[in-house]
Amino acid sequence: MTKSEGRDITLRIAQEPAADELLTRSPLAALVGMLLDQQVPMEWAFAGPYALAQRMGQDDLDAHEIAAYDPEAFTELFTAKPALHRYPGSMAKRVQQLCQFLVAQYDGEAAGVWEGAATGADLRRRLNALPGFGTQKAQIFLALLGKQFGVRPPGWREAAGPYGEEGSHRSVADITGPDSLAEVRAYKQEAKQAAKAAKAAAKGK
Repeated sequence: MTKSEGRDITLRIAQEPAADELLTRSPLAALVGMLLDQQVPMEWAFAGPYALAQRMGQDDLDAHEIAAYDPEAFTELFTAKPALHRYPGSMAKRVQQLCQFLVAQYDGEAAGVWEGAATGADLRRRLNALPGFGTQKAQIFLALLGKQFGVRPPGWREAAGPYGEEGSHRSVADITGPDSLAEVRAYKQEAKQAAKAAKAAAKGK
């Protein structure tokens, strides 16, 4: 998972070289980072897979190992300070559920989720079926695969919805460095403020 159209690629989402290097070469790390990307800063979420691998004494994440891990011990890996997420207990459970699903459906190979997808719609369905992946998360990860990893089945941009738009700065799929991170963060803030304003206007009617 380190080539895109024949080019070497390196993600810049976590903004930490070691964490980004793992995301670049490890399909499971990228999936776990996407799973953790809620209610915490994007960099924190995507640095999580590297921190988890370190705590497990590994240089990568293994779906079989995580799926079979003692649940309480696995939760402790998340809750030990500094915690890997704002909600470490619930996210530990979700990561373990994700890996158990990957073992059952894809023999533990995270890349199997997208390698067999015939169309963008098919890929979105596969991603949407993953534990913890709703429609929005599935579309964002689909956009990340297409824009930065060169995973582009027919109709992938359409299946990714607005996140697949070329030149957009809506999500982690568009982060290639500090500048684009700032643009994505600004977009998210604007969207949040617009939603609040709309809610307030609706209440005032």
